[in-house]
Amino acid sequence: MTGTLQRGVLAGLKTSWALGKIIFPVTLLLALLQPTPLFSWIIDGVTPLMKWFGLSGDAAVPLVLGNLLGLYAAIGAMLTIELTVKEVFILAVMLSFSHNLIVESSVASRTGMSVWLMIVVRVGLAVVSGLLIAHFWDGGQEIAQYGFVTHEAAPPSGWGEIILAALKKAAAGIVQLVAIVIPLMTVIQILKERHWIEAVSRWMAPVTKMLGMSANTSLTLAAGFVFGLAYGAGVMIQAAKEDGVSKRDLTLAFIFLVSCHAVVEDTLIFVPLGISVWPLLFIRLVTAVLLTMAVAFVWRRFEQPTRKEAAS
Repeated sequence: MTGTLQRGVLAGLKTSWALGKIIFPVTLLLALLQPTPLFSWIIDGVTPLMKWFGLSGDAAVPLVLGNLLGLYAAIGAMLTIELTVKEVFILAVMLSFSHNLIVESSVASRTGMSVWLMIVVRVGLAVVSGLLIAHFWDGGQEIAQYGFVTHEAAPPSGWGEIILAALKKAAAGIVQLVAIVIPLMTVIQILKERHWIEAVSRWMAPVTKMLGMSANTSLTLAAGFVFGLAYGAGVMIQAAKEDGVSKRDLTLAFIFLVSCHAVVEDTLIFVPLGISVWPLLFIRLVTAVLLTMAVAFVWRRFEQPTRKEAAS
C-alpha cells in the first residue's frame, strides 16, 4: 500500500508540475493586466455588444472579468452592480459556459486538444444561450436581491502592491492545484493497482456509451465533471499515456466538459446572487449531453465511408 501511495503522489507531483508551468505564468500575467488601461479598453469594446443580450453596459465588467480571470472575479463584480433577475441569470448561464478561458484552455491543450476549438465552442455556447434567454424569456424584470454581499479590500495601488497581489493570486492557484491533483491522482493509482478501476468503468459504461465514448474514458469524464476542466486535464494527460484513451474519446470528453465541468462548485458559486441554480445546472447538463451526442453521431457518419474505403 505504501508503494501505491508513493507512486500516486509522484504521479500527482508530475502532473501538478506540468499544469503549474501553465497556470502560474498565465494567472500572473492576467492579474497584472487587470489594473492597466488595456483591460479598460477591452471592457469599453465589449460594452456596446451588451444590448444584444438584453444587458446593461455595466454587465460588460463581470463578463470580461469572468472570461479572463474566473468566476470568483465575475461574482465579485456582479455583487457591486444593480442588475435585474433576468440579467443575473443571463450572465450566470453565459459565464458557466465561458469562464477562465485562457488558463483552462491552455492547461487542457496539454492533452493535445486545440485551444481555439475549445474557446470557439465555449464562447459559442455562451453567446447562443445568452441570446436565447434574452429574446425568449420575458420575466425576471425585478431587481435582483443578492443573498449576501462581500466587501472586498481596497484594490492595490502602485506597481509594488499590484505585483505582490498578482504573485499571491498565482501562488494561490498553484496551492489549489496541488491540493486537488495529488489526492486525485493518488486515489486513481489505488483504483488502478487494486483493479477497482474496471468496476468504475463498467458502472459508468452506459453513460460513456450514450455519449459515444469508450468505457476507459469514464475516469477522465468523472474527474472533469466534478473537479473542473483544468484539474480534470491532469487525469486526461495520465489517461492518454497509460489507459490508451483515443484522440476521438478525448475530444468527445472535452466537448462534454467544456459545456459542463466542476458542476458542484461552478453551480453553487452563483447562489449568493439570489437566483435558482437548478435551471442553470439543467441547462449546462442537457447542453453537454446533446452536444456531445451530436458530435459523436456526426463523427461516426464521417468515419463510415473511410472504413468502407479501407476495407475495399
